[in-house]
Amino acid sequence: MSWPEPEPGLVVRYAYLWRREQEAGREEGTKERPCAVVLALAGEDGGRPRVVVVPITHSPPRAPQEAVELPPATKRRLGLDEERSWVVVSEANRFLWPGPDLRFLPGQGPESAAYGVLPPDVFRAVRDRFLAGLRARRAAVVPRTE
Repeated sequence: MSWPEPEPGLVVRYAYLWRREQEAGREEGTKERPCAVVLALAGEDGGRPRVVVVPITHSPPRAPQEAVELPPATKRRLGLDEERSWVVVSEANRFLWPGPDLRFLPGQGPESAAYGVLPPDVFRAVRDRFLAGLRARRAAVVPRTE
């Protein structure tokens, strides 16, 4: 049993730290949630990979460009609930894989930290909107403790 390999589009269980929580001085996320890997960079000299994840939430975005809605079929395939959900592309967390904020199911091993992978078209929409937000300085990355 081992951690899944971090790959773009992988959806994981993660204790996400919202930017507003970090700005209020918090260092830990308040709840675990599904998050999608948007970037996975190989570690230097064979070290641990650096990963960037964006959160998935039931809260509708304030502006349409801040999130990508997950299709119901994708939610079912990943084993998520039936409620509408959005992948937030206006902020992200960055950490070394596997970080202390990855979570697995009680009684199961690290492999249970992954729900599955987003379909390519959904992943491209998430990645492209996130990168556009970074370029326009409308998206932020919260570095996490290692």
